[in-house]
Amino acid sequence: MAIREILEAPDPRLKTVSTPVEKFDDELKTLVEDMFDTMYDAPGIGLAAIQVGVPLRVLVIDLQPEDTDAEPEECDHGGHHHHHYPTKKEPRIFVNPEILDPSEELSTYQEGCLSVPDIYADVDRPATCRVRWQDLDGTVHEEDMEGLLATCIQHEMDHLEGILFIDHLSRLKRNMALKKLEKARKAA
Repeated sequence: MAIREILEAPDPRLKTVSTPVEKFDDELKTLVEDMFDTMYDAPGIGLAAIQVGVPLRVLVIDLQPEDTDAEPEECDHGGHHHHHYPTKKEPRIFVNPEILDPSEELSTYQEGCLSVPDIYADVDRPATCRVRWQDLDGTVHEEDMEGLLATCIQHEMDHLEGILFIDHLSRLKRNMALKKLEKARKAA
């Protein structure tokens, strides 16, 4: 159990193409536990191993679905909207994931990334995709994904190729985002 340091843009390690996992051992289990600890601490909904400096094809995702019964008014104190992170967790682990037949139809989500803190931008991605991956025992799974999960897994899988979500933006928007990030860092 450990929180690891999250690499932030423009750290060159984030451009690494990650290698497939071949050993499904205790070291992999520890990495995944640490990745969850790091992600929940941040907090975020997805994390790739390279974001904690490990160039392996491993992703963790927990969309932390909101409790649909909760009254949204409770979160709104005098115009300040807080995020209530639900305790209900749906942790998912993807080892050596691959995308099969992404849809031609795209959907647009405002994305953010723990490696590009406090920068958000709209990205278009296939609205649905089929994903094949292995679990911690090496067993192969396949599932059709849609909505936020489809977006999130594609965003995380980009990390495995050394791609950040801002790389999908025009050069102008990307440069603006990186300048904003640098400015925020200096201010801190």
